[in-house]
Amino acid sequence: MTESPENKIIPTLYEWAGGMPVFEKLTETFYAKVLQDELLEPVFKHMSSEHQLHVAHFIAEVFGGPEMYSTQEGSHFKMIQKHLSKHLTEKHRKRWVELLLIAADEIGLPTDPEFRSAFVAYIEWGTRIAVINSNESDLSMHPEEPMPKWGWGVPGKPYIP
Repeated sequence: MTESPENKIIPTLYEWAGGMPVFEKLTETFYAKVLQDELLEPVFKHMSSEHQLHVAHFIAEVFGGPEMYSTQEGSHFKMIQKHLSKHLTEKHRKRWVELLLIAADEIGLPTDPEFRSAFVAYIEWGTRIAVINSNESDLSMHPEEPMPKWGWGVPGKPYIP
């Protein structure tokens, strides 16, 4: 949590969403859909059993959660490396986003416009980076590149009921 200029405590996106159980449920629900999807199943059918948990931890960390992914499971560099030479298309990307948003609605991820705009902004940004990197065979990024950090955005204020 951070303190606003008005001395109000502002939760992170991670806290607002409901913490790690929510992100784990999101990826569990999402990847069940992916493995039933005609377009995405061939891309993900060989994923490890830990994949969805790693993705949950990655997204949670990006949104201000604990540094589980970067300290125990990988790094931003390693996450991007996993996409190299996968040859993802815009059609893959759009379907991935669509299924993730359906899963978000199904599990009851917050629907207030401030949270959802931040959530969707990161998902759009991240999936576009994934597509770009998937068509590369080598990564020109520094291995110590920090994890992205995503917040409520500027200049607006988060919705606080």
